[in-house]
Amino acid sequence: MARAAELKPGKICEINGKQYFVKSVEVKSPSARGAATLYKFVFNEILTKQKYEETFKGDDIVGDVDYMTRSLQCLFSDGEQFTFMDVEDYSQYVLNNDELGEQVSWLQDGMEGIIGMFVNDALLGIQLPNTVIRKVLDTAPRMKGATATKSAKPAKIEGGISVNVPDYIENEEMIKVNTQTYEFISRA
Repeated sequence: MARAAELKPGKICEINGKQYFVKSVEVKSPSARGAATLYKFVFNEILTKQKYEETFKGDDIVGDVDYMTRSLQCLFSDGEQFTFMDVEDYSQYVLNNDELGEQVSWLQDGMEGIIGMFVNDALLGIQLPNTVIRKVLDTAPRMKGATATKSAKPAKIEGGISVNVPDYIENEEMIKVNTQTYEFISRA
């Protein structure tokens, strides 16, 4: 059994006897004293692929599901779906953009370090690596005298993702970004 606060996108759980894949999580922290933090989940049912939304308190319990994980590589995309390859036995699996959700913007041809979740040898979803290296495509010019301080500016990176970067980062630089929090980590 797992607590709702422990569920993250890409995990699989059981609710009311049905198995669900976690698509997204939204955390709401009420300002009232003693109020519990709420977690709003968007799930896809494993069998029917139907969307299901539910809100839990952090201490609510959800059921565990037995699933296997395998290391995958993103081979390519045809615009509508992505093809992944198992790095051990070279079998290929396909997920469409709807099944991947917002993870699509992080995926690139040849990307490694992806974990696939399988139930009954069917690929249900993926977990991205915690960090990836991406090129800065567009950001404001370097500020004269900028140092590694807390000041930040927005930057558009490969995949169309916007992240805040330090003032000293310029266009065409490679940076390391956290895929869960969309935060700049360091230069690559």
